[in-house]
Amino acid sequence: MRAAINLARRGLGQTAPNPSVGCVIVKNGQVVGRGVTAPGGRPHAEVVALAMAGTQAKGATAYVTLEPCSFTGKTGPCTEVLIAAGITRVVVGATDPHPKVNGAGVTKLRSQGIEIIENILREDCEELIAGFAMVIRENRPLITLKLASSLDGKIATAKGDSQWITGEPARRAAHALRGRHDAVLAGVGTVLADDPELTCRIEGFRSAPIVRIVVDSHLRTPLLSQLVRGAAKNPLWILHRNGADKLRIKALESAGVKLIELPAASAGIDLAAGMKALARHGLTRVLVEGGGTIAAALLREKLADRLAWFHAPCVIGADGWPAAQGFGIGTLAQMPRFELLAQHRLGSDILSEYKKA
Repeated sequence: MRAAINLARRGLGQTAPNPSVGCVIVKNGQVVGRGVTAPGGRPHAEVVALAMAGTQAKGATAYVTLEPCSFTGKTGPCTEVLIAAGITRVVVGATDPHPKVNGAGVTKLRSQGIEIIENILREDCEELIAGFAMVIRENRPLITLKLASSLDGKIATAKGDSQWITGEPARRAAHALRGRHDAVLAGVGTVLADDPELTCRIEGFRSAPIVRIVVDSHLRTPLLSQLVRGAAKNPLWILHRNGADKLRIKALESAGVKLIELPAASAGIDLAAGMKALARHGLTRVLVEGGGTIAAALLREKLADRLAWFHAPCVIGADGWPAAQGFGIGTLAQMPRFELLAQHRLGSDILSEYKKA
């Protein structure tokens, strides 16, 4: 199952709207097939692994990180493929939360005399599908807020100097983090200040282009920015408020930008509505980068499910720019709280990963 989990991790960020699933087929103590969900979500991992195994699949065991699907969608049910191949035992990591499956896949396999073993490394397997499950439960993607700061939580000096607080190993890890998400989102303030590309610049890390998203209420993203100029190669979506300038809309759409109109709110746009719109457009995992304004908005709206916080061993002081602007916390009981998942040393920097408590 650990091998299947490692396979599934390779597909993170490339299989939306489907989850990334790993499958390993074993016969007589030997691996005869392995597969991961293909970019775009099809074919499924079981189909890929069975194609590798061929006739050796008969009488074999399939280790799958997620319960095999049991209904016909854009592909046929994986349960039928496993039955037809002659698999005699299926080891499952996590139950599929999709309402059309949710135990029905296991029931179907058992009805055909296939031995089932469930909940093997379940927590690890559920983490792999956290974005997929979030869309089902809350109609929005899993949102990871990425921050890079000094030890005292500053992302830039008083003059706005921020490149680079962290070192090269940490910046490479940040690109890998981008590569494991369906999309990278930033606020327009970051776009105007830094003119970023928001791409994963690790050669060969992923095969599918990453969606770049800008929260830009009034469509201020420059037409000559790197984001707009690269929209033909790497998709660019902009979340904006209704009533935006029609000429600006036409110019951005002509450049290949996808515009998503949202209701206005006191802070620009309704961010919660924006996240639900991203789920409707097929996204399950979104990495948010940017300044203290977008970080505060996510924390205020309780939309940050994960934190990826890079700390550099330096101190900037109270006049620096904070990682999160003020968002109305009056008492300690109001604070968003997180649980530490893991820490990694990256050169002289530390990456701490948290999940919402």
